[in-house]
Amino acid sequence: MDSDALLTFVTIHQANGFSRAAEILGRSQPAISRRIALLEDELGVPVFERAAGGVVLSQAGRALLPHAERVLAALRDAENAIDTMRTETAGRVSIVAVGTLAGTNLTTILKRFVTDHPKIDLSISTATSAEVSDLVRRGEAMIGLRYLLDTAPDIICEHIASETMVVVCAAEHRFAGKTLASLATLSGEPWFAFRNAYDQRETFADNIFAQFQARGIAEIRWTPVDSLNAKKRLIEAGLGLALLPESAIDEELRAGSLATIRLADLDVANPVFAVVRRGGYLSAATLNLLALLRNAPSLAGKPVLSRQSQT
Repeated sequence: MDSDALLTFVTIHQANGFSRAAEILGRSQPAISRRIALLEDELGVPVFERAAGGVVLSQAGRALLPHAERVLAALRDAENAIDTMRTETAGRVSIVAVGTLAGTNLTTILKRFVTDHPKIDLSISTATSAEVSDLVRRGEAMIGLRYLLDTAPDIICEHIASETMVVVCAAEHRFAGKTLASLATLSGEPWFAFRNAYDQRETFADNIFAQFQARGIAEIRWTPVDSLNAKKRLIEAGLGLALLPESAIDEELRAGSLATIRLADLDVANPVFAVVRRGGYLSAATLNLLALLRNAPSLAGKPVLSRQSQT
């Protein structure tokens, strides 16, 4: 069992099929199929099963997956360590963040990082909180920014900030810019929220429902909207309210297209966590980016991670 076999196996799983995996790896589909056949011959069990929507992991495949991901992540660590040994001023740093965190505050930090490290190849992607941890766990991202504490033993999860949440309305709303005694006053308003499916939930997706329930209001009128930008445009049009990160509406507040409603009985904030892989190699540049994330005014927190391998 070699790294190429494991890479092929993991790529097929992530791509949900042999054809797409062949495109990603730049190989022919017959070559991919032969590589998996050799792996299955070596293991003596099938690692994939055919399903209506493509291929799925067999029982043996599910057992193999976390080990394969750890091996591939360790190989990426080795490559990064060698690159860093050649030079501390060049190389690759990758960060993945929940989409609502990839706003003005984060981009300001990243701009400063790129200015300080002009030869670094910085990549950023967005994902759900669960996906952020998975990408870090697989070594596909060096730093993750997510909501909710991840207690998995192979992840170090550090609280670095708290993101203030505010009730957002159209600039023309009758309560725009006003202070109300209680959130209960807004129970009859239509609301927008992210879908609150358990496997994709984010802190702010559930906050508005929990806040009303804490005030004895079991149900509100709400519409699920998966896009933050779409949600802001709907609010601008006067079609409803939403509980959003304050940092996500900076531009709209300055432009006067959105406003906030202050509530005397509402004070909520989302904890923001930085995640790295336990035992994973972190280059000097990566640690510098972590320091910026901890210490910037918009993302402040207490440093707890050490400088090289995290244990």
